Amino acid sequence: MGRGPSIEGRKNAEDARRGKIFTKLIREITIAARNGGDPATNSRLRAGIDKALSANMTKDTIERAIRRGSGAEGADDMHELRYEGYGPSGVALIIDAMTDNAQRTVADVRHALAKHGGNLGTSGSVAFQFHRVGEIVIDTSKPGSEDQVLEAALDAGADDVQTEGAQTTVLSTADNLEAVKKALTSAGFVPARADVVMRPENRVPVSGEVAETLHDLIEWLEELDDVQEVYHNAALPARE
Repeated sequence: MGRGPSIEGRKNAEDARRGKIFTKLIREITIAARNGGDPATNSRLRAGIDKALSANMTKDTIERAIRRGSGAEGADDMHELRYEGYGPSGVALIIDAMTDNAQRTVADVRHALAKHGGNLGTSGSVAFQFHRVGEIVIDTSKPGSEDQVLEAALDAGADDVQTEGAQTTVLSTADNLEAVKKALTSAGFVPARADVVMRPENRVPVSGEVAETLHDLIEWLEELDDVQEVYHNAALPARE
């Protein structure tokens, strides 16, 4: 009779996943702190700290990352890189990375794309299909909450509010993200996610084998230590 994973095995896997998330968050805070270590005047740093706290990162760990990024603990050799490319069936991809070894990172990204029927493009090859925007996701399953989100968001200067099922997405300019988020929080809503993202102008429907391959590719890329975010222009159905 077969046996499932042991409790210890599951815990080790969860610890590894948590460690990977923390690594990405620490890198984001470190890079953001280069533009100033005060979250009151550095919106990117403030957003990074908020995400880290939501993931239960300790304040000591956050403060060390800020000191490292601001140069208080010696030089930091991390670099931000953006790769553009194509996945299966020509799906457009933007892959943001932070690394201390660009050669390693580009080789890992290129390998992942090639294994899934994609390829690396040149700078600017797909970026024109995306816009940099603030994106806030709110649970609006409670009756009446959708209208409340709409009113609070638009009063704060949001550009668009889109609801699908029990989830509402509020879109704003990147610069106005914090103001809109603050207005929604003041109205009693806790965002499930609030971030500056690369959002595609249009989404391309995918299904069947292409969708499965794209899911695999995105998971592979997100598992790479150096990759921070993966954006695509596919209307990708959720995996069952």
